[in-house]
Amino acid sequence: MNADSDYIRVIFGLKLRQQRQKKNWSLQDLANQTGLSKSYLNEIENGKKYPKHDKIIQIAETLGCSFDDLVSTKLDRSLAPINEILQSDVFKEIPLDLFGINRNNLIGMISEAPKKVTAFITTLIEISQNYNLGKERFFFAVLRSFQELYNNHFPEIEEKAEAFYQQYNLNPRELKSGELEKILIENFGYQIHSVDFDKFGTLQHLRSLYIPEKKNLLLNQRLDENQKTFILAKEIGFQVLDLKARPNTYSWVDINSFEEILNNYYASYFAGGLLIPKKELVRKTADFFDHKEWNATHFEDLIQHFTNSPETLYYRLTNILASEFGIKDLFYLCFVQKKNSPKVQILKELHLNQQQAPRSNAMNEHYCRRWVALKNMEQLESSDAQLTNAQISHYKDFGLSYLVISTSQKNPFSDGSNRSYCLGILLNTNSLKKINFAKSANLQTVEVGVTCEHCSISNCDVRQAPATRLDKELFNNDMKKSIDKIRNLILGK
Repeated sequence: MNADSDYIRVIFGLKLRQQRQKKNWSLQDLANQTGLSKSYLNEIENGKKYPKHDKIIQIAETLGCSFDDLVSTKLDRSLAPINEILQSDVFKEIPLDLFGINRNNLIGMISEAPKKVTAFITTLIEISQNYNLGKERFFFAVLRSFQELYNNHFPEIEEKAEAFYQQYNLNPRELKSGELEKILIENFGYQIHSVDFDKFGTLQHLRSLYIPEKKNLLLNQRLDENQKTFILAKEIGFQVLDLKARPNTYSWVDINSFEEILNNYYASYFAGGLLIPKKELVRKTADFFDHKEWNATHFEDLIQHFTNSPETLYYRLTNILASEFGIKDLFYLCFVQKKNSPKVQILKELHLNQQQAPRSNAMNEHYCRRWVALKNMEQLESSDAQLTNAQISHYKDFGLSYLVISTSQKNPFSDGSNRSYCLGILLNTNSLKKINFAKSANLQTVEVGVTCEHCSISNCDVRQAPATRLDKELFNNDMKKSIDKIRNLILGK
């Protein structure tokens, strides 16, 4: 809540609604009994208005409660949990309006069924604690939901990126870091320095540090040209979009608010729009989809046409596939595998309009080694070359098939870890019409699972763990069937 007066109004409204509901009165019933308008009483209950002293006395007498019952901020047992929610970070840090939820709607929902809603919220908190879902991961989950709600496409940012490179007569395909650095210095008052972060110990993996007091941007001298260009393009995004709350480090060191995460996403989106213009990307992607046969070289050519960073191109495709091609059922994943470690983690993910595709798992389960992205990373162990491949992944347990394209590479910035990026497109009538090569004979179809612990594929030669969670589910289903047989026998059915 933003102020004590807001809190007092909300509490009064909740208590008024509770007293009214005890008498089984509608809002109109209370209006008839008090002579006050229904709209006025509705605003009171929703925490928008606080009545004057004489009106409170009038309402209390009508409801048969005391003046103190209404004005006290002390909540009875049924409403007490709401106090924690009202004063929690939910209202302070997460802009619920992004999802069409305003404070009064949420308060109304809570007050209508306080015990049930509070129990639900408590359950979510408990789940987050059990699955080690900290504040940062929660915020990033909220951001992903926001992106998915809008198909990860924001036309107003696309327009501002296009207007910017036209204003400065930039050629995105030939854009270099020096050109962006000059714009930041001359037009936005930046001071930019290349720094040896290795001298500062733990900062050796830091890519950049922004000091807002002096508009001083420090860049790690180990950055390659592509990394430096993206960081500078993102800094321009912060300025053009006038984003005040922002992280000052890249990568993340500390997260102070959800607004920082959201603004960082907006600035990154602007950078993608600046470096890979939408119109040309749509045209070149259409050409790529028009090929009759899958060929890894065609996709690598698409990457090289725009950038030296596969990650940038893969993610940029998620901005345009739904809006420009009508391909709305897709996922993007970025995997990382540290040097000399068998463990594979999902570092980044995005899912549009579907629920069954692979998602990050916080239970230390083993991702399916039949995924093309993981097979690519395994091959990368014996090669320094960038690898691109594709397959049709058929998720046996869901009955869904995806065209999955993946590129793997040595992480150019860290300690020898490998990264693998993949784009999965659900194969349906629409996508098969748009992507000619999706039906090509040289695309292998592979039965896959999500994690070994849930997978029903028998005799899998790359299984990393037994299907323990699947076995438990099957056992429970067998128990239910047995119980039904007993009930039917007893009931004579």
